[in-house]
Amino acid sequence: MIGKTGNRITAVILELEVFILHVAGFIPSHFVRRFFYRMGGVGIGKGSTLHMGIRFYKPYNISIGSDSIIGEGTVLDGRDKLTIGNHVDIATEVMIYNSEHDINDPRFFTTTSPVEIGDYVFIGPRAIILPGVVVGKGAVVAAGAVVTKDVPEFVIVGGVPAKVIGERENKEPKYKLGRAAWFR
Repeated sequence: MIGKTGNRITAVILELEVFILHVAGFIPSHFVRRFFYRMGGVGIGKGSTLHMGIRFYKPYNISIGSDSIIGEGTVLDGRDKLTIGNHVDIATEVMIYNSEHDINDPRFFTTTSPVEIGDYVFIGPRAIILPGVVVGKGAVVAAGAVVTKDVPEFVIVGGVPAKVIGERENKEPKYKLGRAAWFR
């Protein structure tokens, strides 16, 4: 009985922490939001920008590299390891999940798999990345795509489910993403 009670207390504390980070996500100051996110366990590299309204699940499993931008209303799932590289541009309302229900399990239990987003990746608005996916360096995920399988380096994918629709010409990116908008 104590084990079950202890698990429930731990779950409530985590829910409270995630709620505080959600509320902090609407403070119109990058500095203040980054402070709260780092206190919650999110690893954030130098020069990275996290816009307003980001939703985290288990933030201590999330790592964001340097000079990356995370758009408004994005969902970042840390129920397993989520690694986002350097110079990554994640647009508005992208959802990156690493946990899902096993629809064939009689108890409908959840399974988790880590997600890795390589350096210089661009993920368009409202794209969805599902558990276990690796998005290779320089890849592009088109707006609204649902990525269910790994994306090779410098490939452009789109659609539901995402399929290869092109390839990036620049195979040696060296750009910096620039400054964040002040009140986003």
